[in-house]
Amino acid sequence: MKTTETHLINDLSRKTVDIEKNTDNVIGKNEECFECDTRGEKVFKILLIKQLFLNCSKENSYSCVVCNKKFSHKGKLNVHHRTHTEERPFSCDVCGKEFSRRKYLKAHYRFHATEKPFSCNVCGKAFSHKYDLTRHHRIHTNDKPFSCDVCNKKFSQKSNLNVHLLTHTNEKPFSCDVCSKTFYRMYDLNQHYPVHTQEKPYFCAVCGKEFSQRKNLKMHCRIHTNKKPYSCGVCGKTFSYKYDLNRHCRIHRNEKLFSCDVCNKKFSQKRDLEIHFRIHTNEKPFSCDVCSKTFSQKVNLNRHYQIHSDEKPFPCDVCSKTFSQKGNLKRHYRVHTNEKPFSCDVCTKTFSQICDLNQHYRTHTNEKPFSCDVCSKTFSQKSNLNRHYRIHSNMKNSTCNICNKKFSWKSNLKVHFLTLINEKPYSCDLCHKVIARKSYLTVHLRIHTSEKPFSYRGQASTHVDHEHHTIMEKNFEICQ
Repeated sequence: MKTTETHLINDLSRKTVDIEKNTDNVIGKNEECFECDTRGEKVFKILLIKQLFLNCSKENSYSCVVCNKKFSHKGKLNVHHRTHTEERPFSCDVCGKEFSRRKYLKAHYRFHATEKPFSCNVCGKAFSHKYDLTRHHRIHTNDKPFSCDVCNKKFSQKSNLNVHLLTHTNEKPFSCDVCSKTFYRMYDLNQHYPVHTQEKPYFCAVCGKEFSQRKNLKMHCRIHTNKKPYSCGVCGKTFSYKYDLNRHCRIHRNEKLFSCDVCNKKFSQKRDLEIHFRIHTNEKPFSCDVCSKTFSQKVNLNRHYQIHSDEKPFPCDVCSKTFSQKGNLKRHYRVHTNEKPFSCDVCTKTFSQICDLNQHYRTHTNEKPFSCDVCSKTFSQKSNLNRHYRIHSNMKNSTCNICNKKFSWKSNLKVHFLTLINEKPYSCDLCHKVIARKSYLTVHLRIHTSEKPFSYRGQASTHVDHEHHTIMEKNFEICQ
């Protein structure tokens, strides 16, 4: 028996030795210590002779005839061959899904049994498979063990790295049979197919909205649940979608990856660049169904629709004034709080609205980007240009309810009304004189300050300016 055992250990070059047969003869005998001549390893159990024989044999002696990959066991080689032949001999009795290995089938059965034995010790989320739990842990640890050799970008999952590598080679191996569009992943191709079939098998149980993709339904449901699983590590702000979080993070990093080819202005988000570019192209792809007015942004169109519906769902808690847009309500609150968060870099003057600040900047730059098509007069504000057009059209839309007198501007009607009722709401802090109009009060204050902004009235730039100043002086005398 000892001779047989010695033969088994020393004759390692013979791969065809029937280990099973020889070890069966020594099971139950006293276990002895054998020493391997090749590595000097000691075996203390007869049942380990077979494994020792394979370890001491020529390693990776089985190679794949397709890709030359080597294996130490023939069984592993057979399993590997299925990757080339796409053979899947193990099928699920429930759904018919096929697998190349039995252990994959066994793990798959957990989906049907809803068994989730692996739970996260941080958030308590449970998983059917251990590797899913391992991948999930990287969300909490922010661990990204897989890095790209080209650009050093890191990923938490190897599959994401593999897809990313295709972006460098621009390889898109999966193509659509209908439109020939190509994709990096088979998953993306499968998600694309419903575009052609118009099939929407997934629907929301709350509002009934239908979706072609399951992930879109899942994201949509967060509208009803108000679930925001993604939070910013800097400011703690939460988001419903991961891409919103990624875009938000660029604010903290001050990262602006997208630049305009025309004016070189940079943006942190691609969609902001696309919207900005419409300024140069004057593109307004969104039009109102009621009045045909066009807009460069869809959000502006949606806000515009509220003009036609006369809906004002946002009331002020202080004065009960209602607004059609939430942003307008937010700006209105600053009237009560006297908050002026926008300041001028030149003169440090503060404003409650950013549009007022932008208009104020033009006083320093003397910029007048809005010009009249009739007389070429330029203006710093578009509203002033619109009012100016009434001079040429002789349009008088504002009518007094008392005397039916018509005015081109509503502000003039308001002043006219004050003269009828003899109301003068503005008073001088120095001499306590009461005045009907704020602009007249500004002119009046120059009496006390001896300010003379106009050295010679005739030096006004245009005839219209001269007429305007003359009217102002006459009105001021009447008002006094």
